[in-house]
Amino acid sequence: MAVEAQEIARPETRRRARRARPGFVTTGLLAPPVLWLVIFFLVPVVLIALYSVNVFSLYPGGQYFTLDSWKNFLDGSPFLDLFWKSVRMSLIVSVAAVLAAYPIAYFIALVASRRKYVLLLLILTPFLVSYFLRLLAWKVILGDQGVINTFLYWTGIRAEGDPVSWLIYSQFAVILTLVYVYVPFVALPIFVSLDSLDRRLLEAAADLGASRWQAFRKVTLPLSLPGVIAAFIFVFIPTIGEYFTPLLVGGVNGTMFGNAIADQFGQSLNWLNGSVLSFFLLTVVALLLAVFARFLTVRRVATG
Repeated sequence: MAVEAQEIARPETRRRARRARPGFVTTGLLAPPVLWLVIFFLVPVVLIALYSVNVFSLYPGGQYFTLDSWKNFLDGSPFLDLFWKSVRMSLIVSVAAVLAAYPIAYFIALVASRRKYVLLLLILTPFLVSYFLRLLAWKVILGDQGVINTFLYWTGIRAEGDPVSWLIYSQFAVILTLVYVYVPFVALPIFVSLDSLDRRLLEAAADLGASRWQAFRKVTLPLSLPGVIAAFIFVFIPTIGEYFTPLLVGGVNGTMFGNAIADQFGQSLNWLNGSVLSFFLLTVVALLLAVFARFLTVRRVATG
């Protein structure tokens, strides 16, 4: 009887071991990325939060919990005005990038069906050039002695030495450059939504007497909205804290919230104020992602 019990127990033990192995493998696969996120994301966020309430300080002396920096920031601080300026610029960039990228994505997905992947590769070719070099190219184009102003001198529209001042080191320069940079990113999710569109719906609309504009307005555009929303998110979220582009082409007038954060940590060495600005931006971005995730999923973008 004991031998029979052992023979019955052994297969059961083996089955339990086999069931335990997948869980162990999953834990082993997830452990490195989770540990990476904890060390390089969660821990810095916690440290920034502690710096923002003066629990930690860059300078020696007594550290104590205080919300004075938060009160000063939220109570009419110039940095808060700069944040809303950055939000406004990000909205303009996002809307302009979507409007510029939608016709491109539409043409590739629904018109140039045979060559669509070749055209997609052409759209992605700017990524083969350094981001820094592309920004420098825009400085050459928009500068006082750049391509546009030189053409205006040559045609006599502007007098020599009287350039169009708002072309460079301005909000316009930052917005234009960011739109150029993000259009390829924006075109991809819109292309995915349009490419997965059921062509039979467009044929049915045509059979029912709808014009091309009516079919686009009532069929194509509503079904591609998830891709449009995803594209908008891809631009709006990162550009709120944009730093490098305003630094090169923005000047004083084109300064954004990310530049203020960098200045607080770098030139001013005011880590308390810089941590407040950083944690505020992180909180706003997290809330925006939560709101957008409520209405958008990866599946909806893929299926349209």
